[in-house]
Amino acid sequence: MPEVPVHEHMIDTNDVALRVFEAGTGPAVLLAHGFPELAYSWRHQIQPLAAAGYRVIVPDQRGYGGSSRPDEITDYDITHLTDDLAGLLDALGEKDAVIVGHDWGSFVASHFAQLKPEYTRALVNMSVPHMQRGPVSVVEGLKMVFGDDNFFYILYFQEVGPADEELARDPRRTMTRLLCGTSMKEGDKSMMDPTGMKKDGRGFVDRLPPEPAELPGWITQAEVDHYVDEFTHTGFTGGINWYRNFHRNWELTPQLDGVKVEVPSLFIGGKQDPVVVMSPPGAGHHALSDHRGDVLVDNAGHWVQQEKPDEVNAALIGFLNNVAATGA
Repeated sequence: MPEVPVHEHMIDTNDVALRVFEAGTGPAVLLAHGFPELAYSWRHQIQPLAAAGYRVIVPDQRGYGGSSRPDEITDYDITHLTDDLAGLLDALGEKDAVIVGHDWGSFVASHFAQLKPEYTRALVNMSVPHMQRGPVSVVEGLKMVFGDDNFFYILYFQEVGPADEELARDPRRTMTRLLCGTSMKEGDKSMMDPTGMKKDGRGFVDRLPPEPAELPGWITQAEVDHYVDEFTHTGFTGGINWYRNFHRNWELTPQLDGVKVEVPSLFIGGKQDPVVVMSPPGAGHHALSDHRGDVLVDNAGHWVQQEKPDEVNAALIGFLNNVAATGA
């Protein structure tokens, strides 16, 4: 089957310019990447979804890749991030879409479904399950768990400067360790483990598993190089600023107390993903009114759509065929 043409262009919306990749025609599916990723992280999904009869919309979100990188930290709060996605749909003439979010993009997708239900046909969370708004912000909750003596990367990211410099010091080391070393195997420690994380002068990258002697089979050197080239150019501050808005996001959304996602939803994650191990998807089911299931992919870690594209694509297309074309 011939490939569906992919159109790359810039869209001005919500006071930023976003680099967007599009392919196919039909009901809209918007793919929202996480940290530190790019629209490129969906490279294995674009063709299969387009060939299955969907209009696939994949942006570099603000702070990333070829898109704008505003200077102010508050320019990366959840209001801006969800307004960006709504603005894309408006600019492309789409009244709604199935929103698929991975990692931080999953957090954005969940909020999009709650803040902008009129734009949301269905919701797919990947690697980070949907969670209802809590009694305190993510940052305040983590401070209660870890205190002042223990290291946790989200708390480390709150201070402007140290994480930005550390991750950008050697983008190849940062991206190789992140992409190739974050699957949790039986008995392993990880950056998500709340034990054994005393502050000892190390930052974030030093705590990740070291670069492997050989890349795993799911990613090539050329693909790693693409990430390295992009983040060498942009740095990591844009993406880290998303984390610096966790508390602000909570303050901005009191109207979401007790609000459920009313559209059909699906969760996809890797069984060996430390995030899924620490935060199993079932904990958030009560906040999803029409949840259609959890797909846990064996032998996959956090980068599930890149590690196991065939399994992820089959789950996505099956869900889309049930909800996107009919609205059922």
